Amino acid sequence: MKISGSALAICSLCVLASCGGGGATGGNTHPGMPPVTSTVSGIVVDKSSSPISGVTVTVYSNNNNTAVTTTSDANGAYSVSGLHTGSNSDFSIYIGAAAGYAFYPTVGDAAGAVVRDDFNGNYRTVIRFLSMPTHDVSNANFIASHVGDKLASLPRTGQVASYVTGDDYSALQGAAWPGTRFTDNSDGTVTDHLTGLVWLQNANCFSATDWATALSTANGLASGTCGLTDGSTAGQWRLPNINELESLVDVSQSNPAVAAANHFSSIKTDHAYWSSTTYTALTSNAMAIRFTDGRWINGVDTGDGSFNNAKTTSTNYMWAVKSGGAGTIQLLATGAFAGTGGGSGASFGSHDDASLQMGVHFTSPRFIDNGNGTLSDSVTGLIWLKQADCINATWAGALAATNSLASGQCGLTDGSTAGQWRMPNRNEMLSLSDRAPTFPQANYFNGVAGASGMIVTGPVIFTRFIVSDYYWTSTTDAADPTQAWAIYSCDFGVYNILKTDVRYSLAVR
Repeated sequence: MKISGSALAICSLCVLASCGGGGATGGNTHPGMPPVTSTVSGIVVDKSSSPISGVTVTVYSNNNNTAVTTTSDANGAYSVSGLHTGSNSDFSIYIGAAAGYAFYPTVGDAAGAVVRDDFNGNYRTVIRFLSMPTHDVSNANFIASHVGDKLASLPRTGQVASYVTGDDYSALQGAAWPGTRFTDNSDGTVTDHLTGLVWLQNANCFSATDWATALSTANGLASGTCGLTDGSTAGQWRLPNINELESLVDVSQSNPAVAAANHFSSIKTDHAYWSSTTYTALTSNAMAIRFTDGRWINGVDTGDGSFNNAKTTSTNYMWAVKSGGAGTIQLLATGAFAGTGGGSGASFGSHDDASLQMGVHFTSPRFIDNGNGTLSDSVTGLIWLKQADCINATWAGALAATNSLASGQCGLTDGSTAGQWRMPNRNEMLSLSDRAPTFPQANYFNGVAGASGMIVTGPVIFTRFIVSDYYWTSTTDAADPTQAWAIYSCDFGVYNILKTDVRYSLAVR
């Protein structure tokens, strides 16, 4: 199995600067009259509505790269006035690092939106005003997460056999699948009750094609085509993002790697299926999955080139999806956002992942450093070993080392004992992914915006996350049990690796 080389690109913005004012004057003034300004205010509270005081709120001007900061008071309230309006009044509001907390913004004003922004390689979830309104905004709020809080649950992988003590099936981590996972709606659609998503029943309605055609074809799908009688109209369907496509993978199955009794027809295995998620370190490629076994595709796989993910020169299938009702779990967003595409704030294609940003979004910052060798993920609620290069062994050896991990090892001072830690399964390891960086994700975890040796511009999340190597999951490849699924640290794709190989492992609990 070969991973193709990646052309690395680094997005850079001007360095954040602090100043005492809001920046350039607005474009809605008359000679001799003062500029029109507005005030933004809100509260910072936790999930129980208890106020969080003393945290720094930043209002950042995306036009002139300056910032105004203030601090939440005893009631969790903050306010920033004198923000210019009209033309050139693009602002992002966020809370930076605060010990013991992660934050998620909300805004009730139609002028604002919760989006992701790139701050010189540090990706934050912010309240964005592309144009500051002339009226005051009083509901730009932030919800603080404590250690142990979470926004979403992860599902089980589907593994139904244990291959060694402590592996995926023996640990059985994640939300159980509903008793009836898939329902045939008798209108050309199938509902997945695990995720709530509604899928096109015919997985082979359209021939394999390039990525752009797959995007437009999915978005143009409507009742009356592909056996649909559901009343759907063009624009309701989309090409799934990589997390949505991955949700169909049942690791206990192969040819196809989809749960039995799925009610789908014509699932193809001679080519992969496209996702709408661009591989941001090499934007000429998009993430894709082959359903012979559930392996992700990056570059040419197999000698005949039948599996590839180059957007324009390879052909893959399209499996359309649309939003439905609530499922057992909510899928995570991928982290991709429109600011990483096209060089001017555009996405990579109409109705792609970066433009739609479906799923549960990330807090900012996402990980809480507990100061004892562990990290708390405020999105999933999982606790991770911070030192990412401590366990390096064969699959069985790494499982044994992870299961016996305890305080005093690998930088841990948390009081944990042997048996509390485990090797992450496929879904848990994938949950760490952030598809925003235009450089190896391992470097992002290391706080390095680019290749090794570049200037550190972001927070160090994990310690010494190995770049361009594999990290084990506890999940076995059902198509070949001598192999386990592993995550490649550069692109966070899922690949099948011989269990006798020596690779790295994180630990989770």
